[in-house]
Amino acid sequence: MSLLRLDNVSRRFGSLVALDHVSLEVEDGELYAVIGPNGAGKTTLFNLISGFFPPTDGAIWFDGKPLDRVGAADRVALGLVRTFQITEVFPELSVFENVRIGVEAEGRCSAWPWPSRGLMRRIHDRVDELLDMTGLSARAGRKVSELAHGDQRVVEVTMALSRRPKLLLLDEPTAGMGDEETEHMVELIRSLHARQRLGILFIEHDMDLVFGIAQKITVLNYGKVLATGAPEAIAADRLVQAAYLGEPA
Repeated sequence: MSLLRLDNVSRRFGSLVALDHVSLEVEDGELYAVIGPNGAGKTTLFNLISGFFPPTDGAIWFDGKPLDRVGAADRVALGLVRTFQITEVFPELSVFENVRIGVEAEGRCSAWPWPSRGLMRRIHDRVDELLDMTGLSARAGRKVSELAHGDQRVVEVTMALSRRPKLLLLDEPTAGMGDEETEHMVELIRSLHARQRLGILFIEHDMDLVFGIAQKITVLNYGKVLATGAPEAIAADRLVQAAYLGEPA
């Protein structure tokens, strides 16, 4: 059984068809990329999966459960966790404090006025574990606003990991990064997939990155699925070459 399944999902905004009968399946622990030209419907797809708005047609299933009546916050609780194109962090808080917010939310203890010492120790241990996992331990005490863009993106990913995702959705994780920052993010994605056996669905424009790490790729074009398959099959697909990779059909 697939972890995430979309069955003929469409989304219309008035006369604009943003997604047109899109179907895909992400298996548990799979590293899956969605690519396509600007305006292809990639972010709309993530917004539907995340529950920010419902599909006009079709159905979305996660971990065997239909999501038609599950709101965005409850999808996070189910293990469907997302990052965004624009980094979503608390810039004036430290790295440690940012991640602690996620850990407290995951444990449903952020509203407790007087947490016990034992609880605080468990929270701090979990934060330390996550910072070590993503290579941020040395920056734990620094304000996020003081960090380079790439490190801020890693903080956001770490906050997402604090929610113990079954499937992590990364929306252009290397956007705006230099070569060194991109390399670090790629290694982090590889590590999370290999060592944590975490399923990751990501949108990305860097084709070297996509074809270097993805196990399966779906290509969107004008809101429709143009092709789905292994990287080798996608790279050899003449329709994909014409529509996205800039080569003649």
